Amino acid sequence: MDEFISHQKQQKDKERSLVTTFLFHLVLIILAMLPFMSYQIPPPGQEGILVNLGLPDVGQGDDNAAPAETSEEEEAQPEEEVEPEPQPETPKEETKPEPVKEKEVIKTEDPEAIALKRKKEQEKKAQEEQEREERAEEARKKAAEAEAKKKADAEAKRKADAQKTKDQIGGLFGNGKGKGDTGKPGNQGDPDGDPNADKLKGISTGSGKVGGGLGGRGVLASPKVTDNSQKQGTVVLEVCVDGDGNVSSAKYTQRGSSTTDSQLVSVAETNAKRWKFSAGGPDKQCGTITYNFKLQ
Repeated sequence: MDEFISHQKQQKDKERSLVTTFLFHLVLIILAMLPFMSYQIPPPGQEGILVNLGLPDVGQGDDNAAPAETSEEEEAQPEEEVEPEPQPETPKEETKPEPVKEKEVIKTEDPEAIALKRKKEQEKKAQEEQEREERAEEARKKAAEAEAKKKADAEAKRKADAQKTKDQIGGLFGNGKGKGDTGKPGNQGDPDGDPNADKLKGISTGSGKVGGGLGGRGVLASPKVTDNSQKQGTVVLEVCVDGDGNVSSAKYTQRGSSTTDSQLVSVAETNAKRWKFSAGGPDKQCGTITYNFKLQ
């Protein structure tokens, strides 16, 4: 709209300039033709030869007589009025049209759009806050599990050291129980063996038991577990199986487990990944495998 108004104004200024130029040249042409159009009243006298006319019987000398004085009527004759020539008009300078200032456009947003934008921002902030809380809770949980494991390991080590010290002190005075689980005094094991060795007899063995979401999945291979650590306890793993029957992940869980021993957990996780289930199931099916380690 503004461009249309500006275009109309420029068109009018152009037409006005053309009319002014035309009138100016017309005046100049009229002024140039005025001398040819004027006529003097009376007309100017014609030039001729001065002839000395006089009376035949009057006059002497060689010089001409002075001209006769003009009569009063001739003196009273009014002088011819000369009209002043009109001065040519000075051309007016063309005034350049002032540039049209563009009007400032004020943008207004729809209240509904503003409300929707604010709602989205609030939802985004709430989601980010929830994610931060979940990450913080997970970090606290991991820290608590690590602290519990650390305390359990420290307590087990303290008890083992205390028992070892007690047995050593009792052996000095002849009332030590020795090493073993037979209920009789003395050290259990080979008489020719190392008295400071931890191995008494046999090894720890365990077998896995499938549960949870894998209860109805057929098991094709479940290898036995053997461990020389002489440790006992129950280890529960969360296991996921793919569509081909292969174990894709195996992670320790405290739910149902009676020990946090890292060696038993590592042995169980390694064994679980060697299991083979029947194919044809969903792409991801999860459940549990429970290992009960016993000393034999």
